[in-house]
Amino acid sequence: MEKQQGRRRSSGGVGGHLVLVPCPLQGHMNPMLHLATLLHSKGFSITIVHTQFKSPNPSKYPPDINFESISDGISEGEESNLVSLILKINRNCEDPFRDCLLRIQSDREKDPILGIIHDVGLYFASTIADEMKLPRFAFRTNSVTFFVGYLLTMQKGCCHPIKGEELEEPVTELPFLRMKDLPEVKSSDLHIQVIRMADTTRTATGVIWNSLKQLEENALHLIEHELNSVPVFLVGPLHKYSSIEETDRSCITWLDTQTPNSVIYISFGSLVNISRSELVEMAWGLANSKQHFLWVVRPGSVQSSKWVEELIPKEFEELTSERGQIVKWVPQQEVLAHPAIGGFWTHSGWNSTLESLTEGVPMLCSPHFGDQRINARLVSCVWKVGIEIANNERGLIEKSIRRIMVDKEGMEMKERAMDLKGKIQLSLNKAGSSNVSSEKLTNFIRNGYIE
Repeated sequence: MEKQQGRRRSSGGVGGHLVLVPCPLQGHMNPMLHLATLLHSKGFSITIVHTQFKSPNPSKYPPDINFESISDGISEGEESNLVSLILKINRNCEDPFRDCLLRIQSDREKDPILGIIHDVGLYFASTIADEMKLPRFAFRTNSVTFFVGYLLTMQKGCCHPIKGEELEEPVTELPFLRMKDLPEVKSSDLHIQVIRMADTTRTATGVIWNSLKQLEENALHLIEHELNSVPVFLVGPLHKYSSIEETDRSCITWLDTQTPNSVIYISFGSLVNISRSELVEMAWGLANSKQHFLWVVRPGSVQSSKWVEELIPKEFEELTSERGQIVKWVPQQEVLAHPAIGGFWTHSGWNSTLESLTEGVPMLCSPHFGDQRINARLVSCVWKVGIEIANNERGLIEKSIRRIMVDKEGMEMKERAMDLKGKIQLSLNKAGSSNVSSEKLTNFIRNGYIE
């Protein structure tokens, strides 16, 4: 039995009580809520403490998961600058979170709080947990490789954009990355956040990752020294433990009419914005590829435009009306699992990447910011289940779509993607790495050591 830091704890009941603190951004909120469902299934009572800003809908989750809202001082429209938004939440939420925890403790004297699990970006929760001497677990919704990338950025002093030939130089520690793939720290506010998130991770009782061992062996050995004796639990892909029920499934009816592996699905997530000219180039690239498509264009995602009808040429609609659909939203997990889907053109966010891998779908990667460049390199250079597209130029788009959907290269990517799908499924089985890690996490929370 391997002893780890942290004291032995009594559950105060059959399961014990955990407080989870999600970040109010969709790509962070959903994995935390999936984690809540997983831990609830292990017998823990769960309270989600969330900001008033973009609060979750409790009706989508088991009725005995509790939701508590805390004041955050955020006004509508402040999400336009995410760095400033997260800084403000961290400044404003310490006192409300402390008050909330004290109230939860007084209401649950026979079911004491065993630990705080917080999104690593909400480091105010770590401050209060330490103050109240509660075990705390840092929850990271990005890949392990991205965390290593940020550490390397700080170590190499790459806090300003890299220029010239240095951009293409390989990163010594992770040679599949180029220097230009490392995350940039462009502002003093972001620099503060990165340092706080790294410190919060290093000093946590444990670190929980929405990833799995089979995907990240290149990076895992690099964090062992960095985190020293802090235990790490890779319990992903978390979306396989629960589903968020959706009502609008109209696109599924259309997919049901398509032949297997014939449709490329396009979605750039909840935050990426594109220009009008990029939209037009994407449209013509799709049209010229002659492939069937399901294209999600989020309202407001095209700069200075509410919706796409005013931007896309009528000729595009005439050419593609029988083989394509443009929609505002889809149930992405269900779409990726549909047999008609043969490829996914994605912004390479970590959630989308995991969901695509889980269903064995090859990817066309158009990274924009944050962890997306690193994820795209993992897809194209490590797992070899996709390609990265350098720019949104219609000729390149047409060629890249055909590489994924039609060419022999795409068929080979599909075979590798299906192989990874099998490995991910095995990781969730009783003896699989993710399931074993979730059991170790459960025991560690309750007992303070790993068996």
